[in-house]
Formats: sequence, structure tokens, C-alpha cells
Amino acid sequence: MKIKSSVFNRSATDLKSCPQSAMPEVAFIGRSNVGKSSLINLITERRDLAKVSGTPGKTKLLNFFTINNNWTLVDLPGYGYAKVSQQQRYEFSQAVSEYLEKRENLRCVFVLIDSRLEPQDIDVVFVRWLERCDVPLVLVFTKADKESASRVQRNIDLFTRQLTENTMAMPEVITSSIKSKAGRAEILTRIERAFA
Repeated sequence: MKIKSSVFNRSATDLKSCPQSAMPEVAFIGRSNVGKSSLINLITERRDLAKVSGTPGKTKLLNFFTINNNWTLVDLPGYGYAKVSQQQRYEFSQAVSEYLEKRENLRCVFVLIDSRLEPQDIDVVFVRWLERCDVPLVLVFTKADKESASRVQRNIDLFTRQLTENTMAMPEVITSSIKSKAGRAEILTRIERAFA
């Protein structure tokens, strides 16, 4: 798949305010500060399509981008640490869970995990919850260039072992790096498959 155009469509605060569109969608989500905006910019080859910030939890809305005029990429608020009030955190968590559970044209969710870290409970719990939503999911281990390949693989193995210990089916795994552009082609291929 080639990205020929990528345009910001709109931000939504909840499921009701999401675009009324029949175009298929893929969503990207991860713990705050996992490199989601940078990965979206890498995929679309647009340096500033998604706003990159040094402040964790910057994305607070569901952001919709129209790609090639025929599908939508959705940037979801990160879960975990964010400098917002409890009420705000509840509101965007509610919006994200409603979107993931009820959005009819959602074809695949890419869950971003920091490859430098051993399994974090919040990631494991979220992935297990997402599996119950019955939406295809892919694990994308980010920042792979910031650790040795053996350390990254060890962390991936530990994470996937935790998932499969509880009889969860093993999701597809992609390793990514903004620096080397690793993972971009695999993500685009997986998106193409999701729409087939």
C-alpha cells in the first residue's frame, strides 16, 4: 500500500461526534509516551500530521485522518499517565472504550507497546480487555532502536508469554523504529489485509 494523501478530518469527544462515514478505519492506541504520534507520522510520511509532544498524554480526543480518500486512521488517546483531572481521564477513557466496542467500521486496532520495558500490567490488562471487544488487534513494539535486539526480543517474549498463559490467542507482533523506519511496511501490509 502506498500513502498518496493524508488529511486531518476532525476530532471527536465521544462516539456520537465521530465522523458519519462508511470508510473502513484502523485505530492506534498505546500507553502515554509510547511514540504513537511519531509512528503515525512515519506511516503517513508526514512529519507533522499527528502532533508530537514531550508531554505524556497530550492526545485527549479521538483524532480522525482521511488516508488516500478511501480509509481512515484514528489516533486514540493514550491510556495510563496523563496530567489531566480524574473527570477528564474518565471522559476520554469512556470515549475510547465506546469507540472500540461499538464503532462498526473499525477493522483493526494497533496497540503500541514500549519495547524497552518488561511487561507493564496496564498494557497486559488493556490487551486482554481489547480481545473481548472482538476486533482484530496487532501489537506494535515501538522504540526498538533504543535497546539491543536481544533485549527487545526478550521483552516481547515476556509480554506474549503473559498473554498466552491465560489462553489468549497470540496477536500478530510487529517491531518498529522511527529511526530506521522498521515496521512501516509491515503495518501498511496489515492494514491492507484488514480491508480485504
